[in-house]
This record gives sequence, structure tokens and C-alpha cells, in this order.
Amino acid sequence: MHQTSGQWRLGLVLALTTSTLWGILPIPLKGLLNDIDAVTITWYRFAFSVIFVALLLFKKGQLPRLSGFKPRKAMILFIVVILGLSANYILYLRGLDLVTPSAAQIVIQLAPLLLLLGGIITFKESFSGLQWFGVLLFIIGLSMFFNQRIEEMIEAAKTFTAQSTDGYFWGVILILLAAITWAAYALAQKQLLLHYSSQQIMLVAYIAASFIFFPSSEVLSVSTLSGIQWGLLIFCCLNTLIAYGCFAEALEHWEASSVGAVLAITPLLTLGFAYLTNKIFPNYIQIESINWISLVGAGLLVVGSLTAALAKKNGDKQAESASV
Repeated sequence: MHQTSGQWRLGLVLALTTSTLWGILPIPLKGLLNDIDAVTITWYRFAFSVIFVALLLFKKGQLPRLSGFKPRKAMILFIVVILGLSANYILYLRGLDLVTPSAAQIVIQLAPLLLLLGGIITFKESFSGLQWFGVLLFIIGLSMFFNQRIEEMIEAAKTFTAQSTDGYFWGVILILLAAITWAAYALAQKQLLLHYSSQQIMLVAYIAASFIFFPSSEVLSVSTLSGIQWGLLIFCCLNTLIAYGCFAEALEHWEASSVGAVLAITPLLTLGFAYLTNKIFPNYIQIESINWISLVGAGLLVVGSLTAALAKKNGDKQAESASV
């Protein structure tokens, strides 16, 4: 099993950076989907990342060699990483095209929760009673924060038919699938850290995904984009490169369960960025209405996430004190 470096403070900073970047990402993506299809956006994000990561690893003399480590196990894990990451990107974008950015981030929060649970089950990561209490606070807070959406989601579930015309529920289903595939990718990536660096893993995933999406993408469609739209596309590409780089490094230094707990605050950040965007650019995106229950839930969500991420067992604290 992969062992973390123990630099949890660095892991926390990297996870918070990832959460912030992923929190703002749905807003420019939503704008781009009005002019470019999801597959083309996804291809550009992968292709952009390939160029930068490949140049970085080439300069360091660290380009990955797939024949160097336990071929069977490593290749199986790489397949999970490639398919999981590719499916997550396209499923999320397809779903985002049918729901609001805030709603998308509500549903996608299944992903860090699955990562948290997967870290406990797969990697036997320890989790104290206080951390479980943090998870409970997070779940309660999330439910309270989006209390005005609950009835809407129930009604959408009741209309789960092939003849559904509004597409909202199908968008939710696509994002749920995106969450599941992302968790699978993240857990496989963490295990691959036994044999490869995080940047090497991401390079292989980016290259493979670029080939997967290229046949269905309309690469030349970007020629009709305005200057603002080009700016959004470039931002999304940079966001992909930096956010996933920070996420991969966070797994190197911190437990998967703790990283997943920090990422759980992402929807709160998305709502904040959405409101800020709406103030600057009215009517650019649809925003969620917030009542007092939502505000209380927001507080519980943040407290719960940080408690689950940072609380340690007594034994861990004693061991840390002894090593100082």
C-alpha cells in the first residue's frame, strides 16, 4: 500500500487549492458550453495538460517508462485511472449542460465522500470518532444548505422516464456517474504512487484521454470564439493542469480520506463564486436562493469538513509529539 510522506500541512494547502480551483471551474465551463460541445472542451483541456506536463518531465528527465514496474498490476491501475478520469470529465460536462453550476457541485460531492470511504476501506486509513462526527456534521450541513433543492430533486426522481423533456434529472444522473468514476480514478492513482510520481501518472492519463476524445471532437470549432470565450477556454485548461497537479501531490503527502474531506467544501465555494459572478456579470449564470437554514447549514458543512480532515486519533497525536 502507498504510504504518505506525512507532510499533512502541505497536503492541506494542496487540497484547499484544488478545492478552490474546482469550486470556480463550473462557472466558466457553463459559459463555454453555449458555444462549444463538451467533447471538444474536454479534448482541449487534456491536450493542453499533455504539452505542459510532458515538457516539465522532459526537462527533469523523468518521463515515465511503463515497462519498469510490475507490468500487470500497474497497467490495470493505469486503465482505471485513464477510464475513470476520462469518464469523469465528459460525464460532468454533459451533466453540467443540463443543470446549474451550483446543482452540479451539490451532486458531485458524492465523489470526495466516496474517496473518503475508499481510503478507509482500501488503504486501511485510520478514522477517529471525532472525524466520523465531522462527517455527520458535513452531511447534515449539506442537507440544510440545499434544503430548497430537496423537493425539486424528489420531484425530478419521480419523473424518471425516458420521455422526460426537461433533462434536469438526466443531468443529475450523469453527474452522479461522474462522481463514481472520479472516486475510482483517485483511488487507483493513489496506489500507482508506489511506482510513479503524480506528474508521471497524470501525463499518461492526459495522453490516453486525448487520443480517446480526439475522433469525436471538433477541434477547429474554436476558430469562431470571441476573445472572452478564448479567455474562458484557456482558464479552464490552466485550471485542469493546476488543480489536478495539486490534487495528485496532496495524495502524496496526506491520507485520501483527509483530502476527500477538504474537497467536500467545494460546492460552498462554487456558490460563493456564482454569487460574485452574478454581481459582476448579471444574468450570466443562474444562482441558488439562500435562506437562514442554508446559512446555518453552510457553517455546519465547513466545520464538519475541517473536523473530518484535521482531527486525529489520540495515538496519532502522541506519536507526532514524540517525534518533535
